[in-house]
Amino acid sequence: MAASAPAAKPPLGGQTVRDSFGNVDFYITVAGDTPAAVAAAYKLSEAKLTAFNGLQTGTPLTPGTRLRLIPAGPATGASGPVTVDADGIPTSYSVEPNDTLSGITYRFNLTEEQLSEANKVPFTHEKGNVFFIQAGRLIQLQKKPVDSRSGSGLSVNNSFGQTIFYTTVDGDSFDGLGYKFRSTTAQILLYNPSLAANEPIPAGTKVRLIPGDVKIAGAQGTFTADAQGIPLTYTTAPGDIERQVSFRFGVTDLRSANRPSKGTGGAWYEFADLPNGELAPGQTISLALDKPINNPER
Repeated sequence: MAASAPAAKPPLGGQTVRDSFGNVDFYITVAGDTPAAVAAAYKLSEAKLTAFNGLQTGTPLTPGTRLRLIPAGPATGASGPVTVDADGIPTSYSVEPNDTLSGITYRFNLTEEQLSEANKVPFTHEKGNVFFIQAGRLIQLQKKPVDSRSGSGLSVNNSFGQTIFYTTVDGDSFDGLGYKFRSTTAQILLYNPSLAANEPIPAGTKVRLIPGDVKIAGAQGTFTADAQGIPLTYTTAPGDIERQVSFRFGVTDLRSANRPSKGTGGAWYEFADLPNGELAPGQTISLALDKPINNPER
């Protein structure tokens, strides 16, 4: 006869204090709770739990004790000052020299994706450590409340899965769209001149979420689009660079849209300055993964 599985431990019965992402930052004890049980429930070592709360190992817990489940102060890789709300939830943080992404996420009980969302930053920027570890930068640790209906409108995506246009519904706001699509209010206003910062976004508005028609530094050329407005091709201008062309049109892999016809080499298009990613001007290149341009001579 097979051995029976051990009985599951009952969940903790105390109340929790959660951040805007639902992460538990504080736990309020009830009778019968122990440091070991609380630590295990929240995937902490007992040593960390006691250190976060200034407790001695083996100290019994009094019912109604508010236990921290995140560090109480500066930590390795996150040594800067923080602001908190009335519940003690960290809301913003000033980055210090030598801070690390892992240190920041650990200290504030956030995932990298949540940190990226709170700051309306594409996750690709955060992965490259180019945003969250710049000394002196004030970063956000929480989202503002948004209407539950926000973000439920129709999206038009390009062949890379990036949303190019979004049609708004009742309840949408600049913050709501910013968190969903990782775009700041300033960017949305720049890409959509008909919108105003201090006015609600009317339901049924088709909001552009990439620069597109807005020329930016490093992407000054012209482009073509399909009937839905999804960019298809781009003709390079002097000073254009791969990274900025990709950003202007929501392209996550420009080289894959411009594969050579033969061999396994990289993109066929030519560079004026390869180390800097500067493209030779006057080339027409693909912006669509499902409609690549393959140079017949390569």
